[in-house]
Amino acid sequence: MLMDVIGRHVPKVEVSKMRQALAAALVHDLGHGPFSHAFESVGKRLGLKMADHEHVSDVLIRDSEVATVLNELGSGFANDVADIIRGRGKKNVYRAVVSSQFDADRLDYMRRDRLMTGTQHAGIDFKWLIANLQIASVPFGVDESSIGEIETFVLGPKAIFGAEAYVLGLFQLYPTVYFHKATRGAEKIFGELLYRTIMLIQNDSLDATGLPNNHPIVRFARHPDDVESALGLDDTSVWGALPLMCEARDGAIASLAQSLRYRELGKCVDIRERVAHAIEDSGKADDEIDACCAKIKEKLTDWLGRQDANMPPIHLDEAQRSPYKVVEETQGPLDRINIYTNGGKLVDLKQRSAVVAAVKPFKLFRVYCQRSDMETQKVVNAIVDGEIGNARQ
Repeated sequence: MLMDVIGRHVPKVEVSKMRQALAAALVHDLGHGPFSHAFESVGKRLGLKMADHEHVSDVLIRDSEVATVLNELGSGFANDVADIIRGRGKKNVYRAVVSSQFDADRLDYMRRDRLMTGTQHAGIDFKWLIANLQIASVPFGVDESSIGEIETFVLGPKAIFGAEAYVLGLFQLYPTVYFHKATRGAEKIFGELLYRTIMLIQNDSLDATGLPNNHPIVRFARHPDDVESALGLDDTSVWGALPLMCEARDGAIASLAQSLRYRELGKCVDIRERVAHAIEDSGKADDEIDACCAKIKEKLTDWLGRQDANMPPIHLDEAQRSPYKVVEETQGPLDRINIYTNGGKLVDLKQRSAVVAAVKPFKLFRVYCQRSDMETQKVVNAIVDGEIGNARQ
């Protein structure tokens, strides 16, 4: 549908560019490992480049059977597709199909994730948004100096309410789906399980993990720079390993594997929610909430550092999602929603919508403890209550 918009509004459509954009939209996520971004977080902790889905996607598109197929569309076609995904080269409307506020990926996963999770939040008028999409040249620059223009998707003036629903809908998916306490709790367990398993394997302690020598996780741990070992990992290989890891000699691995296999997720202590409730009642502002959470995190981190490193008694979880980036925080017109006013002036959505401008970022700060570990829960609650008491004085 985005290509139809380009076809309607671009006088001289570049067919080769359209094909590259279509291909890029289809293959840009090829490199995702098991459990997607949760696996990437493990890779960052261990410094594993083959856990970075953008790097793996780039390798596959440039040098695999994927490249062979893509290059049938023209010499160098695969490299051109990879460059679009990596953000190299000229920014234009074809690049906007792959990476922008209205890229194909975002418009797809918003509706797909809403459907698959069953949530009634985040509904958008997709057809109306597409019907009101136009293409215009938007100026960009550094500070106050203009350095050029970029052709990108913009919205007509009638789409103001649809645009608001789109921004708020995407924003709502985070607290209700992506940042849901059960989702994040499971991701924390998965991350700790895979982190410790890979660490033990790389330290020649395979026997403690419960895994056989030829398991895909073992191959990846031993050859983390090999793309084939990365491709051997998927959700199924991890789920299939859980019964084996439940019998691991390493107590931490066995406990974490059992938690995932039997969905015995940790007890969630929503620290920020508790702090916000207490401090907002006292009439204090967000800055005080942030400061109180920071002090709690400092004390929890200090306490955690004195515990058994092999089996952390708590998992800290901190994240933030802004409903919409202000112009100064974006990398240009592709990273914001441009919309026409009724007078024909093209402006940033936040300048026209009081609703979007008023929504505050969603922040979370939680701790997950084992449900049976009452002593740890007492420690966490004592630290939280103590700092809340200090903040309210």
